[in-house]
Amino acid sequence: MRYLGTLLALLILFTACEEKKKKTYKPASLGSINSLSVVMENHLWESAVGDSVRAIFAAPAIGLTWEEPVFNIEHMPQRVFTGTTRHRRAVLFVSIDSADVAHYKKDVYARPQIVAVVKAPTKDQLIENLKEEAGTLVAAFKQQEIEETQNRFRRSLNKSTVLQDKFGVSLDLPLIYKVGKEEENFVWIDREIQKGTMNILAYTMPADHFDNDTTLVKDIVKMRDSIGKMYVPGPDIPGKTTYLSTEKAFAPYVFTTQISGRDALEVRGIWEIENYPMAGPFLTYIVDDPENDRKIVLEGFTFAPSTNKRDYMFELEAILKTLEFNKPKTEPAP
Repeated sequence: MRYLGTLLALLILFTACEEKKKKTYKPASLGSINSLSVVMENHLWESAVGDSVRAIFAAPAIGLTWEEPVFNIEHMPQRVFTGTTRHRRAVLFVSIDSADVAHYKKDVYARPQIVAVVKAPTKDQLIENLKEEAGTLVAAFKQQEIEETQNRFRRSLNKSTVLQDKFGVSLDLPLIYKVGKEEENFVWIDREIQKGTMNILAYTMPADHFDNDTTLVKDIVKMRDSIGKMYVPGPDIPGKTTYLSTEKAFAPYVFTTQISGRDALEVRGIWEIENYPMAGPFLTYIVDDPENDRKIVLEGFTFAPSTNKRDYMFELEAILKTLEFNKPKTEPAP
């Protein structure tokens, strides 16, 4: 009987564990990168509420050569949001309801997943709720897409240690990226794409190089142009000097942010080739490294004529945001 009791206890424990697994299991989420499923009835989608959703979530992405939306939106009425359709990775649910809420939850039907819910008793209040929470919701969706992109390319990484050896930092680089050029204070990594290339540059600047806020944008442009002239030549044109520079017609966008837990500047704009008709988008992070009295500069830029570039730049952003400081470049004196 004693053994029977033990067996029964084990059976109960096993059954409980199996039930727990069933309750906690979530299928893998579905959807291409930067896609957003918007669940709302047709009469709302075709009204000012739908206009607000499109204005917020399909707004033009910053720093591209032509307009591309932040998210590709797929609209569906609530009756369609069943079965595997609920497994979309990014979902926005908008409805008229007695409740007045705007929030989001993670991993509701699948994993990873964000389901944002915006409800209100009237259309006007729905629009207000959307506007008030726009920044929070866009940031949450974007962060999830960054993490999903990183998870995908981390399955196969380049094992090069050039950034570690030269700067004491590392990036999670997809295997398809190769080191193309290496100088004393400069590394150029790139990959081929169907109609061009995707590129990553890494170099350092003195810690006090951007101390003057009044000339910050000008100093960033000057830095980019000098590095481009020194290390990134353009096509060989007789009688002309060609090199990577900053588009002169528009000043780049500059934001404060954090990379690898450190203060940083994020710069988005358009590059061009001096004295030659080539251009495209760039993204630069200028990251504080006080331990080494310097700033680490990482830049991603895409050359892809007549091609949408949002997703290329998004991949580069995801890569640059994997930056890790592994050790000081120079060891302290004994």
